[in-house]
Amino acid sequence: MVSTGVGSKIKRALGLQEPPTNPLNAKASEIVTRHEPDPTVTEWLKEVTPSGSQVQSYFVQLFPFLGWIMHYNKKWFLGDLVAGITVGAVVIPQGMGYARLANLPVQFGLYTSFVGVLIYWLFATSKDISIGPVAVMSTLVGTIITDVQSIHPGIPEVQIAMSIAVACGGIVTFMGLARLGFIVDFIPLPSIAAFTTGSAITISSGLIKQLLGETADFSTRGPAYRVIIDSLKHLPTSSRYDAAMGVSALGMLYLIRIGCSYGARKHPQHAKTFFFISSLRAAMVIFTFTAISAAVNIHHPNRPVFAIVGAIPRGFQDAGVPKLSSDAIKTFAPQLPACVIVLLLEHIAISKSFGRINNYTIDPSQELIAIGITNLLGPFLGGYTATGSFSRSAIQSKSGARTPFAGVITAIVVLIALYALTEVLCFTPKASLAGVIIHAVGDLITSPNTIYQFWLIAPSDAIIFAIGLLVALVDTIPNSIYATVALSLLVFLFRHAKAHGQFLARTWIGPQDAQRPLFLPADGCPELSLEQPRPGVFVYQFPEGLSYSNSNHYTELLVQTILRSTRCAGSQIYATKGDRPWNDPGFSDKDHESSNSRLPLLRAVVLDFSCVNHVDVTCIQNLMDVQKQLDHRTTAPAVQWHFANIKNRWTKRALAAAGFGYPHTLTETTVLEGNAVSESEFSSEDIKDVEKGIFSHDKRSQCVQSCEKRVSVESSLMGVLEREDRPFFHVDLISAMESVDAYFDQDLAVRFDV
Repeated sequence: MVSTGVGSKIKRALGLQEPPTNPLNAKASEIVTRHEPDPTVTEWLKEVTPSGSQVQSYFVQLFPFLGWIMHYNKKWFLGDLVAGITVGAVVIPQGMGYARLANLPVQFGLYTSFVGVLIYWLFATSKDISIGPVAVMSTLVGTIITDVQSIHPGIPEVQIAMSIAVACGGIVTFMGLARLGFIVDFIPLPSIAAFTTGSAITISSGLIKQLLGETADFSTRGPAYRVIIDSLKHLPTSSRYDAAMGVSALGMLYLIRIGCSYGARKHPQHAKTFFFISSLRAAMVIFTFTAISAAVNIHHPNRPVFAIVGAIPRGFQDAGVPKLSSDAIKTFAPQLPACVIVLLLEHIAISKSFGRINNYTIDPSQELIAIGITNLLGPFLGGYTATGSFSRSAIQSKSGARTPFAGVITAIVVLIALYALTEVLCFTPKASLAGVIIHAVGDLITSPNTIYQFWLIAPSDAIIFAIGLLVALVDTIPNSIYATVALSLLVFLFRHAKAHGQFLARTWIGPQDAQRPLFLPADGCPELSLEQPRPGVFVYQFPEGLSYSNSNHYTELLVQTILRSTRCAGSQIYATKGDRPWNDPGFSDKDHESSNSRLPLLRAVVLDFSCVNHVDVTCIQNLMDVQKQLDHRTTAPAVQWHFANIKNRWTKRALAAAGFGYPHTLTETTVLEGNAVSESEFSSEDIKDVEKGIFSHDKRSQCVQSCEKRVSVESSLMGVLEREDRPFFHVDLISAMESVDAYFDQDLAVRFDV
């Protein structure tokens, strides 16, 4: 590249140096660029600067419902109606129970259920997700409320919960608007599985006290193992009436599910009926036990036989501008990352899953906007932190939801419950509600078969899952998330930093008259007859990409193998022993005459960049250092560096700026004056021994013909896909080896003066 005008003057003033150009070309102006010019900074700025249409598209995409609402029809509405009513019947008892987990009155669970499904459809890219209160997030909110009140006892529970929702909503909304949804991809499946399993066990253990009506005073917010021990220790304090209402409700839930599964298998023609019965089992159980409770306690609601939910305000009694507490926010700020991760994990994980099942694609960033706006606006109607629900989303999907508008139907069902059913729902037994929640979170536990599949696919992932589950049971759920994500990132970084490069060898496939080369790992296919490239030529592949973190590890293996497999010019390079560097011990005369003399000289290195999409300054400098180091192994001409399968133009530009891409000559610091190898070194005997007789004297004419043929092929290929000023950048390994053969043949032909 030749700079002109103002740019040239600035470069001269600052002392900036142009990248080296092909020394084989007479003049830079004669360089012919075929198809692919170097990228420029101006081009990069144009790529990253959004255009007017892109800005307009960005704002339109914030409201995905605009793309389908005009096509809404009667058939879609019927599907949404059935799904919305079904989910509404389920979310009412679940919302009440989850509010108890959050240490809040039950009506706040209904508020959250209403706001979540009502707002989500405006921003949704998934038709199956049902946003509202969930078990894990409710448990986390309840723990935070307890922790804050231990420091600031005067702050009400509702105020703390609203502060959590607004803080989480603001963070998640910003992430969505900044299109940071890809961050979720850094949380692997073992982390999610450990998180859900640990959460399910922790929640279930914390509800045993309420399920059995234990009257002993012990905390249910500690580690799961401690809560289980305390619950078993205080079993004698259980209330028989509460235990009857709780255990029988839990047993009935499992009986209905098992019976419906059996009926669907025996009578597949009625499978859909059994499905709806199974989906509504939570609502049926709650309403049944609420009716029993009302019949028993209707005449003495203030002295119930067993614990009940109690009075529920009619309508939105807590609607209004939320009162936030700065003291509360400062106290729970260290726990905000865990809250945000829980929101992202539950929602994005299930939305992606249902997208794959039902053949559509979600936009993670847009989904973050949806749950962020929900949590920002929810507190104005009394809602606390909400996200996507595993169980309700599965019901909505299987109930036949056609669009996100099903959430509006669910909101109407919850609204009816808030205004028409509060006088009945107040008799809901707390033990039965605990049974419903335990049954719901039981589906979150990872099955043993899934864990076994982790072990079969990647043992390290199974170990990460086990560690995450252990931390969740003996410590806290947030720490379990941190531990699994940190371990997964460490494993990823270790694999990347310690990635093993591999040398490739060649075999031939196809019919005898039309064979083509195939390059495979040199040590990976012992059953195949692989042949090495020409002696002194090495083909090396970077299977994990190339960056500052692993470049040194890659090149270390490359250099060690080359030093072990080639002979150094040795004593011929240095005029006296005193000229030899301290780190080059050289060879004894005996070694030089025996093993070293039988090894080939290093001629060319071919690097396969098929897995390299980006390079940085560190890895380019590393390649330059290796090039300089290997140049000491040979004499003129210098080692030729060929690059195959470079996909990225910026990678080509970086390599060219470092002097790669064309033949280079040894500098004076590399080859000392008067120490070139004499032509006698390349006798026919040496060639027979070292080069395995490929280029004996009687085949010099064939060598020249082969050289001319390969140069012709290489030139024609370059003319279509490559630049003439960078002949060592190749489209694939086949053209790279053709180029190596051509230069190799030319060099030997010149030395024999053919």
